[in-house]
Amino acid sequence: MTFIDYLVLFIYFSGMAGIGFWLMRKQKKQEDFFMGGRQFGKLFQTFAAFGAGTGPADPVNTARGTIANGVSGMWGVMYWLFVTPIYWFSAVWYRRMRCLTLGDWFVERYESKELGVAYAIFGCFYYMIYGAMFFTAIGKVAGPLMGDTLFGVPLQYSLLPIIAVIIVLYGLLGGIAAAYWTDLIQGICIILLSVLLIPFGLNAVSKAYGGSGMMDGFRIMHEQLPEHFFQLVGSTSASEFPLYAIVIIVLINIIGIVLTPHFIVTGGGTAKSEWDARVGLVTGNFIKRFCTVGWVLTALIVLTLYSNDATLVGDPDTAWGVATEKLLGPLGIGLVGLMVACLLAALMSSVDCYMLVCSALVVRNVYVPLVNPDAGEKDCLKFARIMGVLVVAGSVLMSWTIWDMFSNLQLTWIFPVLFAAVFWLGMYWRRATAKAAWITVAFGLLFFFITPILLPVLNGGMKSSEKWAATSYFVETTSDRNASPADVRIRNVKIEQWEKKHGAISEESHEALRAARLEVLGGKPDPLVKGEAFAATKRSGGVALFWTGKVQPAINSQIASLEQQIQSAPKEQVDGLKTELAGLLLKSGELKETVEVPGLSGGNVVAKQYKKDVPLVAGGRFRLDMVLYDKFGVELATKNSAAIKTLDLPFAIIAPFLVMIVASLLTQPNNREALDRFYVKMKTPVKPDPEEDAAEMEKSYANPDRFDDTRLLPKSQLEFTKLSRQDWIGFTVCFAICFAIIGLVLLMARIGA
Repeated sequence: MTFIDYLVLFIYFSGMAGIGFWLMRKQKKQEDFFMGGRQFGKLFQTFAAFGAGTGPADPVNTARGTIANGVSGMWGVMYWLFVTPIYWFSAVWYRRMRCLTLGDWFVERYESKELGVAYAIFGCFYYMIYGAMFFTAIGKVAGPLMGDTLFGVPLQYSLLPIIAVIIVLYGLLGGIAAAYWTDLIQGICIILLSVLLIPFGLNAVSKAYGGSGMMDGFRIMHEQLPEHFFQLVGSTSASEFPLYAIVIIVLINIIGIVLTPHFIVTGGGTAKSEWDARVGLVTGNFIKRFCTVGWVLTALIVLTLYSNDATLVGDPDTAWGVATEKLLGPLGIGLVGLMVACLLAALMSSVDCYMLVCSALVVRNVYVPLVNPDAGEKDCLKFARIMGVLVVAGSVLMSWTIWDMFSNLQLTWIFPVLFAAVFWLGMYWRRATAKAAWITVAFGLLFFFITPILLPVLNGGMKSSEKWAATSYFVETTSDRNASPADVRIRNVKIEQWEKKHGAISEESHEALRAARLEVLGGKPDPLVKGEAFAATKRSGGVALFWTGKVQPAINSQIASLEQQIQSAPKEQVDGLKTELAGLLLKSGELKETVEVPGLSGGNVVAKQYKKDVPLVAGGRFRLDMVLYDKFGVELATKNSAAIKTLDLPFAIIAPFLVMIVASLLTQPNNREALDRFYVKMKTPVKPDPEEDAAEMEKSYANPDRFDDTRLLPKSQLEFTKLSRQDWIGFTVCFAICFAIIGLVLLMARIGA
């Protein structure tokens, strides 16, 4: 980055901080700080929903997925597309709740302050995980642009804390109003981020391969990349996103997203009216889906141009940084700084909202009810600002320990199941009880988090048990095809990497160790020529069946330990350690054997597994649900990687609902009068004028049966209401837009084919 790039960043940071100082004087009470007085129209609601829902992890995850899988990699982010029509209804819920936090909603529905405390803890931890993923994304992208250090300190320990300070500065000074103003500015930056690289990239593709303009770039991409890279849904066994995985991921996110704490703010709670809430939430999220198309196209351009880049091949998360450095860096006009500012905008527009929502949860549901019931507005705002600092600091600290984007993303899919059933059944079933809610939350914690972590700690042999440290079969699928230019470049990178390793090994003074390393390295890959027939091999499998982490041979850790010892051992011991290491390296090359698996082996598919006498060690959390699948006879070892990762989700969707329903039927119902007040409030349309709305609520509380004519099943315990004309039309239009976006992706994938 040049001086002008850093100048652009300085101007951006100064502008964001200035907004916080400008709005600080207007923050007099909690509703101002947390909800902005509920006076935001469609424009601000749109960019609040767009900004809070779009982080730097989104373009980074999309690029990573596209580079690994082609266009089907977009589902790492695009799975939200078919969740969006649900927002047409949920926006109305959040506005009619008339609460400052979703914790308040749980307290009111279940008459339990303690449940509000539990939800507040859940919300803070959830956003620390999400925020950590965003900070990690910035670190991944900034590396190729700024180098590995800033002021001599690694980026994750220097750049990330600086960003955190800026977020805290404007967010905690100006509250949600400052967050919304900055979201408006930052939303424009995010849209710019989504398209900025495309024209430069297409022209670079065209120029690199003798084309005659930007549109020629599309044709050249099809010539350079394998055809399966332009398929909308993964079709190979190694694909991360086959159709069944997409469907399950969409379902669990429909169930989980509506109860995430920030949705009561950006999802409609701050809007002037229900119409503003609906239009803002749906429009903001559809803008993100259109942006995703731009991220996919950018990733395809990057792969076409730089598939011979060792950094990109080694870590696809760096794709955005590599593209920015190579396409915009040579221009020297501040566009690199602008791109970094846009990525920071994606982070800051999300984390500022999460920070304020967590502050509200702790103030409203922990501090006031349990610590200081007599707290005034100044006390509450002061405590909220302290909590905001702690939440952002927690996200930064977690980002230092979790440096894997996709693992972080998968964790956010599972975590909301703790309160999903409690929320949905509480919304629509009068019989859902407070005791059942506690039982369901306890079940989720024990089954999905506490037991999976504690069990291997209490039973130290589990991670090395022959039964539990099992993996799926290693599958090698070979297909004959003509080499594309991308295949040629990737092979050249592998040859280059092999030569570097070979050169380093050749300098090894210990003859036995040198021979062992060369044996493990294998023969030099043969070069490819464009159009040459070659056998392309896809390797998949080897996924842990019962653990969230990897299962690997114990010998791997022994090798790593010996290599560390050699670095620090006395000279007289080094030779013996190297001889021992040589033996382990040779042994490590003979750990697998070919096996015949009905329905899996044969033809161009070879299945392998670790030999029976190879000690294995697992990592991560234990997966209790996989034990149940195994007990019911599911052949887990024959499933591909996507299937094994997806099998967690159906159980996570169904089990908490079953627990909540059964527990509710076996426990004492909640107070009928409180339920009447709750459900009539949720049916009372919001008036934009606060005084008129308060008058409407008084009418509803005086007559809890006021809207019973709208109930779909009036004589039941279910509180579903009839859909209005606006409901039907809006939902239908949303679905039509979903398919229009899919059509746009298909069109983009076929241009130049």
